[in-house]
Amino acid sequence: MRELYPEIEPDRTQRVAVDALHELHVEECGNPDGLPVVFLHGGPGAGVSPYHRRFFDPARYRIVLFDQRGAGKSTPRGELRDNTTAHLVHDIETIRARLGIERWLVFGGSWGSTLALAYAQAHPTRALGLVLRGIFLGRPCEVRWFSELDGGARWIFPERWSRYLTHIPADEHADLVEAYWRRLESKDESVRVAAALAWDDWEGGSTTLLHDPHAAGSEGPDSALVHARTEAHYFRHACFLEPDQLLRDVERIRHIPATIVQGRYDIICPPRSAVDLAKAWPEAALDIVLAGHSAADPAIVDALVRATDAMADRFAPR
Repeated sequence: MRELYPEIEPDRTQRVAVDALHELHVEECGNPDGLPVVFLHGGPGAGVSPYHRRFFDPARYRIVLFDQRGAGKSTPRGELRDNTTAHLVHDIETIRARLGIERWLVFGGSWGSTLALAYAQAHPTRALGLVLRGIFLGRPCEVRWFSELDGGARWIFPERWSRYLTHIPADEHADLVEAYWRRLESKDESVRVAAALAWDDWEGGSTTLLHDPHAAGSEGPDSALVHARTEAHYFRHACFLEPDQLLRDVERIRHIPATIVQGRYDIICPPRSAVDLAKAWPEAALDIVLAGHSAADPAIVDALVRATDAMADRFAPR
């Protein structure tokens, strides 16, 4: 089993203004002359973490990471104005041009896989290859699976689902995302924070293959509120995508080498979406492994590191 590369600190950071409102935190590490790769974090709204740098060989890769609009160290923090999928795709291309990179590998997991596909389909000449994990295609059926009463995830994590459901009165159960949104937008801070922590407890505690179903969520109040508001904002707008857009437009990227890594027991983004993508994109390699949703699950780490090493062998041989 492959493991993450050793811890590494960014050696180049900058602020990139992408419009009059939003400024992004961008960091680079690894070999400045190496194969460029952009890491697209999940959420939306989650931000990058130090371990995200470690999926790539620092001797062979120029690793670019950034916090998407409103997330992490980007400002204004939690801002949802001018925050759509099209805006984020624009930002990736802005960063690429700002860094003087002609083409790069695109790496994304969960929501990052959604954004990676949207970016590559919009700018197919800029993507050398894709490494995708925990596929989420932004379809309403995927949101309903995990977040609504008629979805299937509630039967897998009944303890956590009970806490998520009972936070909302029974007369609002027909649309839980919208019910949470109303609370996340409340003028009462205590109401906003309570809803965000309930959202985080449901989602954040359901990521790994092995976990304690009774443990609290992993984020503090501030991060949970940014994450929950951003996700609800995207979910209630169908992720700002046209129906089946990412499957419809696969034809634009079928020539691009790609690896799809999927946890067999991923409850947040179940294998259906990865299989649907692989059927539309038979040239892509699909690797279903014994894992949940988390990129930190050992089998996911193994598959992703193997995939990035293989891409380096292909595009930047030793």
